[in-house]
Amino acid sequence: MANDTKTSSMSLHGNHLIAGQRVAPDGPTFVAVNPSTSESLEPSFGDATEAQVDAALNAAEEAFDGLRTATAEVRAAFLDSLADKIVGLGDALLERAHAETGLPMARLTGERGRAVGQCKLFASLIRDGSWAEARIDHALPDRQPLPKPDVRRVMQPVGPVVVFGASNFPFAIGVVGTDTVCALAAGCPVVVKGHPAHPGTCEMLSGAVFAALAETGLPAGSFSLLHGKSNEMGAALVRHPLTNAAAFTGSLKGGRALFDIAASRPTPIPFYGEMGSINPVFLLPGALKARGTQIAEGYVGSVTMGVGQFCTNPALVLGIGSVELDSFVQAAAEAAEKAAPATMLHAGIRSAYCEGTAAIASIEGITIAGQSGTDPSDEATQAECVIFSTDLATLEAHDSLRSEVFGPCSIVTRCTSKDDLVRFAKTLDGQLTATIHGTPEDLREHADLVRVLERKAGRIVFNGFPTGIEVCPSMHHGGPYPAASHSFFTSIGTASIYRFVRPVCYQGFPDEALPELLQGKNTRGAFRLIDGALTKADA
Repeated sequence: MANDTKTSSMSLHGNHLIAGQRVAPDGPTFVAVNPSTSESLEPSFGDATEAQVDAALNAAEEAFDGLRTATAEVRAAFLDSLADKIVGLGDALLERAHAETGLPMARLTGERGRAVGQCKLFASLIRDGSWAEARIDHALPDRQPLPKPDVRRVMQPVGPVVVFGASNFPFAIGVVGTDTVCALAAGCPVVVKGHPAHPGTCEMLSGAVFAALAETGLPAGSFSLLHGKSNEMGAALVRHPLTNAAAFTGSLKGGRALFDIAASRPTPIPFYGEMGSINPVFLLPGALKARGTQIAEGYVGSVTMGVGQFCTNPALVLGIGSVELDSFVQAAAEAAEKAAPATMLHAGIRSAYCEGTAAIASIEGITIAGQSGTDPSDEATQAECVIFSTDLATLEAHDSLRSEVFGPCSIVTRCTSKDDLVRFAKTLDGQLTATIHGTPEDLREHADLVRVLERKAGRIVFNGFPTGIEVCPSMHHGGPYPAASHSFFTSIGTASIYRFVRPVCYQGFPDEALPELLQGKNTRGAFRLIDGALTKADA
């Protein structure tokens, strides 16, 4: 096994990368396919074996103490270095990702910026230290009838974490995406299952991680990359006794299968699955009257963004039947006709999309209101935009219409009254997002709808669209099941770090034996809760 993990798109080797070492595949092999041309891309990659899974997680366990006891400054320096290493891969990274995903270069350039920004965001977060929620309650030895002990609490990393890279965000929700970055920031080693649709991109990014670890002196076992297509390999990662948590972005079927494995282990572990949703949009009367055409154009733009391959694409729109709603549908149909077909991430996604849209179109009571004006290319793995139209009775009669079809399609539904909107909202499964277009008066008149959506969605958007997630401390990307496996946690934004830590309470410890954030001197200048008051003062 060689120690050299530096790579470019012209020198990919197709090996697993375990604790900084190349490990040749010993399972079934596969190659990436350029979805724009249907051409195979070299080199070949292979499924990780159970022994390789075991080696990666044992290396992670061995690295855990070294990573978690490294100072916040060292871990932050690692993240800053990783940001630089990602940028340092240059155009070669973008070109390989473009060849493997078909995503436009401009989109990939922007997403690379998001990944780099996330590294720097978490570096800043852990330097400050306030995120760790240090709490200090001083002893009261003279309290009657019993003395009060000195009690202090802070967040500590949970241990090795398994991350499943997403297909649709090769940089921002992949090898160096939020899951990986926030776990490493917290002090948790990470084993990534690279996405088989873009394995070369995964390999290049892994080289950047190892280079940054080496530069900052952190253990090489803090990170490993395993390739694989098989479901069993993913199951083995979650089932492994050294895995302490797992993060997944993908389909409900795949996420639920892994969730069940995590829960059925002899020692269950938290499984953080982000599994998509239909992201309903509610069009209220005042907004339709004031700017129906504008909303329709923005809506189709949101539906087709990323060829509909976002978990936040609006797949369902509901409005009260009116002349204004009819005009909205017409405007949306015209916008759809102008939306050219585009290449999807891989043939499997495109096949599922074609099957899904065909199934919708076959339902009595469903009509195609508008679609792309040109035919998609099979060779280029393209999908066309399709806007369907129906009524609430049809929607309610077919549960399949509430299932996500991953791609650029959506259904506009006519309701008969305000009560219909609320009644249907109450029947919704958990959603990542829900959107309302309205006026201030609309909001007052439909306050009951807002209250319902607060129970159904993780993020409620007003007069906007759910695609385009702002990476910031306030962002919540999650929601009630089945949108996510736990509605409290987010997979985007700085709060995502709480998935990979747990509170540890120290009672009666001498000051010098406490973690830095719990000691009397506030060397980090972090906010701490001291005897019930939030302060940056010394304790």
